[in-house]
Amino acid sequence: MTAPFAQRAAELRDQLNHHAHLYYVLDAPALPDAEYDKLFAELQAIETAHPELLTPDSPTQRVIGAVLPGLVPVTHVVPMLSITTETDTTEGGAINFDARVRRELGLTEADPPVEYAAELKFDGLAMNLRYEQGVLVQAATRGDGETGEDVTQNVRTIGQIPLRLKGGAPPVLEVRGEVYMRRDDFEKLNERQRERGEKTFVNPRNTAAGAIRQLDPALVRQRPLCFYAYGLGEVQGWEIPATHAGMLDALAAFGLPVNADRVVAQGVAGLVEFHQAIAAKRDALPFDIDGIVYKVNSRELQAKLGFKTREPRWAVAHKYPAQEQVTTLLAIDIQVGRTGKLTPVARLDPVFVGGTTVSNATLHNLFEMRRKDVRLGDKVIIRRAGDVIPEVVGRVPGERASYVPNFHMPRACPICKSEAARERGGMDYRCTGGVFCPAQRKQAMLHFAGRRAMDIEGLGDKLVEQLVDHGIVLSLPGLYKLGVAKLAALDRMAEKSAQNIVDALEKSKTPTLARFLFSLGIRQVGETTAKDLARHFGTLQKLMDASVEQLLEVPDVGPIVAASIHTFFSQRHNREVVEQLLAAGVQPKESEGEGDDRPRPLLGKTLVLTGKFPTLSRDEAQALVEEAGGKVSGSVSKKTNYVIAGEDAGSKLDKARALGITVLDEAGLRGLLAS
Repeated sequence: MTAPFAQRAAELRDQLNHHAHLYYVLDAPALPDAEYDKLFAELQAIETAHPELLTPDSPTQRVIGAVLPGLVPVTHVVPMLSITTETDTTEGGAINFDARVRRELGLTEADPPVEYAAELKFDGLAMNLRYEQGVLVQAATRGDGETGEDVTQNVRTIGQIPLRLKGGAPPVLEVRGEVYMRRDDFEKLNERQRERGEKTFVNPRNTAAGAIRQLDPALVRQRPLCFYAYGLGEVQGWEIPATHAGMLDALAAFGLPVNADRVVAQGVAGLVEFHQAIAAKRDALPFDIDGIVYKVNSRELQAKLGFKTREPRWAVAHKYPAQEQVTTLLAIDIQVGRTGKLTPVARLDPVFVGGTTVSNATLHNLFEMRRKDVRLGDKVIIRRAGDVIPEVVGRVPGERASYVPNFHMPRACPICKSEAARERGGMDYRCTGGVFCPAQRKQAMLHFAGRRAMDIEGLGDKLVEQLVDHGIVLSLPGLYKLGVAKLAALDRMAEKSAQNIVDALEKSKTPTLARFLFSLGIRQVGETTAKDLARHFGTLQKLMDASVEQLLEVPDVGPIVAASIHTFFSQRHNREVVEQLLAAGVQPKESEGEGDDRPRPLLGKTLVLTGKFPTLSRDEAQALVEEAGGKVSGSVSKKTNYVIAGEDAGSKLDKARALGITVLDEAGLRGLLAS
């Protein structure tokens, strides 16, 4: 009768142990948390109905984990146990827990509500910190609950963890908590990995776990980790507060980080209220949680309730909807970003994940797709956490029913049909349409109007958004057709403000050639390169007609920059935008080329400006140097010819003196310019 159940239980044990090894030991999960929880719940149900099938090696009977080779084992004086998980994500989870507690305590409806401590369930790596006489002497992972791994040197790199406790710390205090990684730090880390062409990480939890287990603390420091305390291990010589909430307050007083999103709740109504409140702000939290934890607040009642096998009866984890789910990849589209980046986007069979229905998710770039081996028709794992854009983190392992070819990036922008190109050594394909491409219109206008470009005062984010969204301005030349009446009709735009913008547009019509070049937003052309180009070619027309070989003659312009400039001006629609700007009255002030004989006393010289000058701003001083043929650098080196130092010059002045570089003040600079 129980044979089918025995076979299924054995299968589930094998699957769960396999995936636990991938998740906890190898940091290479192949199954979303939600899928793992389903298998775990099924095995629990079989074992509850058929206790004779319960085995000592069942995942339900132990805290999962193992000591990694290369790390020293640590035996926990007080075992680090797990707590029961309440998978009912509705208020029923809190109701069930309260009912069990009241039943175990023998309470009736006439008795007052039980007081609980409610806090967040962090999605990170459990950690035990051992302090002796207030000094951190050891940090150890949970491991299998009895034996963990010594990671003291790695934990010392986490700035939130105090090396010495404040106040009168007891002789021995073991603090338990969670090491985790913030979402924004995780996204920045992955973006850096993508830029370097290196492997990206699946989620913050596994990234934190992998970092802590590094054998080299220097590598740990490169991954920003955080910590929150939530419990105790061994304690000697300290009278522990009578409540869990009081204990957390005491840990905070010792200087340990304790999360502020916690309450003391009266009865089940308080638990439900906290569950709903955290659900509403879950997406706004800077880190991942997969639920909240309810604990009977009184330590005396905790002792009375005791444990059921290896789990306390006085605590429970109440889950929220999973932030990873499995669905089918139906199609791959291309999205063009504000800066021209082409991003492959997965069109999905809609799935509920992270509290919302997701039908689209980013695939980041072609190289990420190839690394993850994601193709049309695959079952894929989708992750959505907080306000982070949903992403495809991988495919569910398994054979495809038939051959599916790899996806290839388009050779033309799907919006404006300009060439789509990938820079040598880069990861991303980009539209080369620049100022012409509608997808880049807002970004192009904001850059064009910037203070260091055309300097059109008043043309900011909100105004550009209205101009583009209402179809008032369709291209950069269209800005110069704006009148007071049209601007004054926009939201929050008085007639005086409208007139100021019209005046600013008129004033911007005579930029330097360098500013004009920079304002066009040509890929790889920053302020310094724009100045070098203006200085070398002298006129806009000469630059527009330059070959790649001629561009390579410009100092500090290499093959990638030269190719980008040449591609921009070789596209007919980009040249049309420039011509229309000129027709609208924009007249860049041309520079003398390299062959002209205008006095250039600082030609070939590199200067560093530091400190505050009596009459010149830093920008004014830089402009004077560049007009005289010199270059301004941000750092002092052996190649620096002069350091121009003003008041409060600081370390750059010290370095100049150490290297024997000539130091001048503002008067000295003016002397150089006049020589």
